[in-house]
This record gives sequence, C-alpha cells and structure tokens, in this order.
Amino acid sequence: TTDMLMDGRHFLLDRDGPEAAGYKAMGVNISDVAAMAATPRFATVAVALPRRDSTAVARGLDAGLRRMAERFSVHIVGGDTNAWDGPLVVSVTLLGETSKSGAATRSGAKVGDVIFVTGPLGGSLFRGRHLRPVPRVAEAAALLAVGPIHAMIDLSDGLSSDLGHILQESGGLGALLDGPAVPIHADAVDQAREDGIPALLHALNDGEDFELCFTVPPATADRLTTAPPLGVPLHRIGVIDAGPGVRLRSADGRTTTVEPGGFDHLRG
Repeated sequence: TTDMLMDGRHFLLDRDGPEAAGYKAMGVNISDVAAMAATPRFATVAVALPRRDSTAVARGLDAGLRRMAERFSVHIVGGDTNAWDGPLVVSVTLLGETSKSGAATRSGAKVGDVIFVTGPLGGSLFRGRHLRPVPRVAEAAALLAVGPIHAMIDLSDGLSSDLGHILQESGGLGALLDGPAVPIHADAVDQAREDGIPALLHALNDGEDFELCFTVPPATADRLTTAPPLGVPLHRIGVIDAGPGVRLRSADGRTTTVEPGGFDHLRG
C-alpha cells in the first residue's frame, strides 16, 4: 500500500512539526495494511523536502517515521530524498504479509452480513487526533481468528464514504445503518457544540479515525458480540442488503439516504 501526505492537508508543518508529519505518514500506511488483516513488515519512504530548513525538516520527519515504524516492528528499507521549492511531500510504501487465510479485501461483502466498527468516530481534527493514528493491526488479526471477514476497510475518509467503497466494490450492494448504534467520539460531541453540526454527521463524515469497518456473516457476528477478541470494543452498526447505497434508520424508525460526505481525494 502507498499513501502520500502534503503539508497542506489537515495539518500545518509550521504548527505541528515534521515529526508529526512523519508519524502520521507511516501510521496511515500501516493502517491500510491492518485493514487487509495483514502484518506490516517493510517500508520505503520517498520525500521532497522544502529547501528552507531542509535539514531540520528531514531530521524531524525521520524521527516521526521511525517512532511509528518501531511501534509496529516495521523496517524502513529504502526510499528517495529530494528538495524543491514547494511544500513537504512524503510518500510511504508499506509491504505486509498476510496470514494463511489471505488478505481481507473491500470486495467480499454479502447480503445479510453484519457491519461492525472497532471504535468511536468523528471529530478527529477537532483536537488533532488525526495526527496520532492508532493502526488496528492486532485487532484485525484477532478478528480474523474468530471467523471469516467478508470485507474490511480502515476509516480514513469517513464512514459514509469508506463503507460506500465496500458496497461499490462488492457489486453495488446497500447498507442499512442503525443510527443510535453508530459510536460517536467525545471529540465529535464537543465539536458539535461549537459548529452546530450534529455529532452523528461528524461520526459519519469526518474521517481520519483509522478505526476498522468490516462485514461478517451473522454467525461470526454473534460470536464477536458475545466475546469480542482482545477486549476490542466492537460496535454492531448495521447490515448489508441489496441496496444500492447507504441508508440510516433513526431511533423513531424513519429511514433516510446517506450521501457520501467524507474526504474525496479527487475533489477539486
């Protein structure tokens, strides 16, 4: 998996520092590997450093990259370094190893599957939590040991968008989410008080939570609900149906269509 960060997206280099950029750049790629229920092993890093203070930026960036890599026993084995007159650009390529069960993909969801997420969502930018991703590597491996994972993705762009990726790549399926069951992070609640946007919409659309969203058959779902592995706080939030698209059922039983509202990499 390869992901790239530039210092204009979601953080300012001058405010948060190059170490934060390195830490996040490595973390988001490890999270992608976790979303395939694989073990991260090796990384290469290509950077374009801003000419101003390039040495200091490089040192901070390296510290952040290595701090995250060492946390997950990832070896940085190569890459490329350049300098230019633009912003900092970091591109990390992560190589991982799958288990005997193979990689979990986005394309295997089936009608009747139960949808889970591994933690509360929303408000990740409110207090800078987006800069401190916690890749769910161990959690993904533990889930795979319980039973088959039909589809899985990490929530980087937002639940409404990332679940949509699973539905599209699984043949144009649909999903019915139980609104009261969607876990809302305390940061989203606090942000809602400030900006007036409902906390549930933050949970659906903010992204950068890096929790796992996955679908499993009902029998596996029951086992996960009864005895979550590793004490993982799993949240059962809905079911896959023939669709298409994502719908949200409120506490009073009303159902509304959910439009993808998360981050779009190709949006102007």
